[in-house]
Amino acid sequence: MKAALFDKSHALSIVSRELRDPKADEIVVRVEACGVCGTDLHIVEGSSRSTPPVVLGHEYAGIIAGLGARVEGFSVGERVAIDPNIACGHCFFCRKGETHLCTNLKALGVDLDGGMAEYSVVPALQVHKVPEALSAEAAAFIEPVSCAVHGIDRARIRAGDTVAIVGAGTIGLLMLQLVKSAGAARTIVIEPLAPKQMLAREVGADIVLAPGDAVTAVRDFTRVGADVVIECVGKVQSMQQAISLARRGGTVMVFGVCSIGEKIQVEPNEIYFRELTIVGSYVNPHTFSRAIALLAAGVVSMEKFTLSIFDLEDVHAALSYLREGKSIKSIVHPSR
Repeated sequence: MKAALFDKSHALSIVSRELRDPKADEIVVRVEACGVCGTDLHIVEGSSRSTPPVVLGHEYAGIIAGLGARVEGFSVGERVAIDPNIACGHCFFCRKGETHLCTNLKALGVDLDGGMAEYSVVPALQVHKVPEALSAEAAAFIEPVSCAVHGIDRARIRAGDTVAIVGAGTIGLLMLQLVKSAGAARTIVIEPLAPKQMLAREVGADIVLAPGDAVTAVRDFTRVGADVVIECVGKVQSMQQAISLARRGGTVMVFGVCSIGEKIQVEPNEIYFRELTIVGSYVNPHTFSRAIALLAAGVVSMEKFTLSIFDLEDVHAALSYLREGKSIKSIVHPSR
C-alpha cells in the first residue's frame, strides 16, 4: 500500500509498504478521507513533537476492511471514523479520569502510523461507527470537531454571553457554530483575511473585525469586553490580543497551538485586577461520540467550507494549501 511517511524534519515522502495483519483486538480500515491539520504542518516543519518514522494523519475516516480475531460489534464494510488518542489506562491521570492528560498518551498519525495511507490498522477501541448519510469528508472532520467540543466545555459559555473568536480558519469556524449552539447571544470574529471574513459572516458571525482595530471595536460594541474569548490561531500576537479582548471577570480559552518554545508576555497584575480566567484545551476526552451527533444533526456543518481535495501523492500540495491559507481545509483521499 501507499503511505505518507514522516522520517525527520522536512522529510515527508510517499512510500510503498506491506499492510500488516491486524492483532486480535485491531481493525483494518480502508481510508476514504484524511484531513490535513496544522499539527501535521508543525510536525513536518519540526516545530511539533512526533515519533518518527511514522505515517502522518490523525483526522480520518474510512471503511472496515478486516477484523482481528477478538473484535466484536463491527462488520466488514461498515463506515467508521478513528479517534487517534490512545491512553495507557493506568497512570495517575488515567486513574483520575483525565485520560487526555495521560503520561503515556500516544496518537495515531503522531506516534503511531495514521491515516495518510491507503489502509490503517487501529485498535478497535479507537473506532467509531459513522452514519451512512455523513460524507467521507464530513467524517474526517469528526476528530477536529471533537477537540472543539472539549474547548467549548472548557470555555463554560453561558446563555446570553458575548463570545469573541480569534481566527476564522477551520477551527475558528467550527467554534463559531458550536458557540452559537451553546447559547451565545452575540458572536464576534477577528480575522485578517477578507475571504475568511466573508465566510465567518456566512457561517453566522454577528460582527467580523480585522485584528488591527479589534480591541477598540470590541470595547465600543460591548462597553466592557467579551465574556469569553477563544483563541484559534496559535500565534503569540493573537494570544496576547485575546487577553485584551476579555472583560473583567471574563474567560480566555487558549485553543490555538503555538510552536514549542514560544512565549507570551502577560502582566500578572492584569490577571489579578481583572480577575481573568485563562484556560487551555487539549485534545478530545470522551467527546468523539458527541462530535458525530453534532455533525449528523447538522448543528455543525461543512456546507459553506471550501475544501481542497488531494490524492495521496499530492500531500505536499495539501500542506502548502494549509500553510498559505488557500482553502479552509485540505483533505487527502488515500484510496482514490
